[in-house]
Amino acid sequence: MKKILLPTDFSDNAWNAITYALELFKNKTCCFTLLNTYTPMIYQVEHLQSSSVPLQVLDAVKQTSKKKLENLQQKITTEFNNPKHTFVQLSSFNTLVAEIDELYRNNAIDIIVMGTKGATGLKEVLFGSNTVHVIKKAKCPVLAIPSNFTFEAPHEILFPSDYHIEFQDKHLESILDIADDYGARVHFLNVVYDNSRSEFQEENKRKLVTYFKSITHLFHDVKNKKVQEAINDFQIKLKINLLVMLHNKHSFVEDIFFKSNIKQIGFHLNVPFLVIPSEF
Repeated sequence: MKKILLPTDFSDNAWNAITYALELFKNKTCCFTLLNTYTPMIYQVEHLQSSSVPLQVLDAVKQTSKKKLENLQQKITTEFNNPKHTFVQLSSFNTLVAEIDELYRNNAIDIIVMGTKGATGLKEVLFGSNTVHVIKKAKCPVLAIPSNFTFEAPHEILFPSDYHIEFQDKHLESILDIADDYGARVHFLNVVYDNSRSEFQEENKRKLVTYFKSITHLFHDVKNKKVQEAINDFQIKLKINLLVMLHNKHSFVEDIFFKSNIKQIGFHLNVPFLVIPSEF
C-alpha cells in the first residue's frame, strides 16, 4: 500500500494539490494522511511563551483543526469516492517540517504531495516558505503542485540531470512507477558546457538506460544554456506534464531554492514538480 502525505492549511491551493494526488493515484491502493499542523499565534509572542498560556487556547485551536480535517475528509469522500483509498487524519501541535520528519522516521510516508503556495497566495512568490522548507528537509520525494493546475495525465516527463548522481533504485522508483502507470515518455535533459562527459557521467547515463528499458525514453543534450532557460524552452517545445529532479547540495534544485532570490530567478514553474532527495 502506497503511503501518501497530504499536508493542508485548508487553503484552495492545498485542496488543489489534494485533488491532484487523488487523481494521480486513483488506480493505486493508497493510505492518505491528511495532516494539519498548527502553532497558535500566542506561542509566537516571546513573553507569553510560558505555562501561563491558557490551555483553552490550545484546545480551541486543536478542536478547530480536527473539525476542519473531518470536513475535508467528508468533502473528499463526496467528490472522490474511491474504494482503493483510505484516510488518516492527523492534527498536530508542531511545525510542518518537524512533523514530516517524525512521520518519515516512523515509516508512515512514501511521498508528500503539497501545493506550491500557502494560504496567503502571494502571486510574486513562486513557492511558499513551507514548501521550500519541506523540499529542503524531507527525506522522501515531494511532489509540489502549482496553484490552479488542473490534473492532466503525466504522459511527458522531463528529468534534467548532469549525470553526476550514482543512480539507485530509491532515486528512480517514483518516476518509474508514474511512468509505468501512465505509459509516459521520459525525457532526460543534459545541459552541456563542453563536448565531453566523464566516464562516471557516462556510466550513470547507461544506468538510466537499464532502469528505463521498459519505459519510452529519450536523451537530449542542450549546449551552453542556463539550466533554467533549457527547462523553460523544453517545456515550450513539448507538452511536459511533470518535471522531476534529484536534490543534493550541488544540484539545480539547491541553486534555485536555497541560494537564489526566488523572485529573481526567472524560472516559472507551471507543471507539477517532483523533487527526490539524493539521500534517504
